[in-house]
Amino acid sequence: MGCFFSKRRKAEKESQPEGEEERPKQYSWDQREKVDPKDYMFSGLKDETVGRLPGKVAGQQFLIQDCENCNIYIFDHSATVTIDDCTNCVIFLGPVKGSVFFRNCRDCKSALACQQFRVRDCRKLEVFLCCATQPIIESSSNIKFGCFQWYYPELAFQFKDAGLSIFNNTWSNIHDFTPVSGELNWSLLPEDAVIQDHVPLPTTEELKAVRLSTEASRSIVPVSRGQRQKNSDESCLVVLFAGDYTIANARKLIDELVGKGFFLVQTKEVSMKAEDAQRVFREKAPDFLPLLNKGPVIALEFNGDGAVEGCQLIVNEIFSGTKMFVSESKDAASGDVDSFYNFADIQMGK
Repeated sequence: MGCFFSKRRKAEKESQPEGEEERPKQYSWDQREKVDPKDYMFSGLKDETVGRLPGKVAGQQFLIQDCENCNIYIFDHSATVTIDDCTNCVIFLGPVKGSVFFRNCRDCKSALACQQFRVRDCRKLEVFLCCATQPIIESSSNIKFGCFQWYYPELAFQFKDAGLSIFNNTWSNIHDFTPVSGELNWSLLPEDAVIQDHVPLPTTEELKAVRLSTEASRSIVPVSRGQRQKNSDESCLVVLFAGDYTIANARKLIDELVGKGFFLVQTKEVSMKAEDAQRVFREKAPDFLPLLNKGPVIALEFNGDGAVEGCQLIVNEIFSGTKMFVSESKDAASGDVDSFYNFADIQMGK
């Protein structure tokens, strides 16, 4: 058998016209578009405004290094982003599937969304952040944080492409690896900080083509108060179960309650099991168990005097046909909030 094929290959080779070379075999990996690292890098720039439009990064890794007095905008999702040795720069990053790492940077202002956020050997940064895990600073000082607040039409799809939930945002729960006794290396920006005063919209014609907004009501990520001191002793937990309009309902509920003067403290999207439901929903758990198989739940914590009654009224008036869990009373609400977020933190590995 081996001899037969050997003779045939030899015959085929001999039958080729003289002077014509045998064509190399083509493999699928040879036909892939070659990636040029320079297309995913800004390096050594000074006094420039540069960026990447939606669709131009498409999940690749990105590097920003040795830039000074620059405005940098990446309106697309990335795998990871590393920012090294930059000074006095404004940096916007669309959703990052993995980590964003600032190293040895000074006097920079940024707005970004990511799975992991880390700062090392940096001084005087301002960051409007959406981060799925606890942000970390190390050997750094004067780092200030605010909640991510941004909109453009492609951004919601980019969050999905990066595998990030707009409701999982621990932007204010900072861990300092290298604390200094008697000093605080980080703080939260004022709640009334105007994001455009820190991270202005781009001015070049190319980047202005992206339809941008920094209005809180239009932000893809719900703007939450995070770890700031609560205005009231009364909070209310609302849990929405997976369905066709869960995200839209969550956003509608936020708009209604914030419009009535209540504060959104924190949000979470997480899967629940039967034992989790029993701990959080207690005697009402049997009503919600069948809904848990449909997908993750979205939880919202609202704060303010009359928050429980306010949540119940809005849910009954606007979402009467949608099954939601709402804290039943002011006395129970605090326990509901603690039970849910303790469980959620465990589920998310905190």
